[in-house]
Amino acid sequence: MPDADPIPQAESPDSAAPARKRPKPGERRVQILQALATMLEQPGAERITTAALAGRLQVSEAALYRHFASKAQMFEGLIDFIEQSVFTLINQIQERQAGEPLRQAAAIATLLVQFAERNPGMTRVMVGDALVYENERLQQRMNQFFDRIESTLKQCLRTDSAPSSTPTVDAQVRASLLTAFVVGRLQRFARSGFKRMPSEHLEDSLARIL
Repeated sequence: MPDADPIPQAESPDSAAPARKRPKPGERRVQILQALATMLEQPGAERITTAALAGRLQVSEAALYRHFASKAQMFEGLIDFIEQSVFTLINQIQERQAGEPLRQAAAIATLLVQFAERNPGMTRVMVGDALVYENERLQQRMNQFFDRIESTLKQCLRTDSAPSSTPTVDAQVRASLLTAFVVGRLQRFARSGFKRMPSEHLEDSLARIL
């Protein structure tokens, strides 16, 4: 199973260097997204304000807005990272396990669970907990993300060689069930304060679904 890379590490804003260097182009954007993701990892975290985010980075709010027009754009940066990471790895799974639809589907579900465990803050974005008071389009993008996951799973499962008089319907049902299972595991992980691991009994659960 390929691993998802974390957000690239940028130089810490509170480095021990005697004189603070001006961040390289794009580096401050990465620092802002890193800080936002880290703040989202705190169990039970309240809505994150730009003032709190700026305070964590030891910069002014105006400095944040030089890189992002709004807080919604910051969350969009996290969503971009989620989409790019997950679908890049899904493409690799499909290439490496061509002709093995059940293994592909199980690997995709496992990928999502592993990504969530390694990126707790991103999990709160994926399940919408962090987006409750934010711009509605952010939740719409995450809905579209999981719609795309379900469509990908359906495409995998349609090639399953198991005999059926309704292969398309069967694939849709299993893809929908598998997507709902993964989303449920991610929601439980986020709402348990990251204590209930989504990978709990994962292999046995996937075997029963598939």
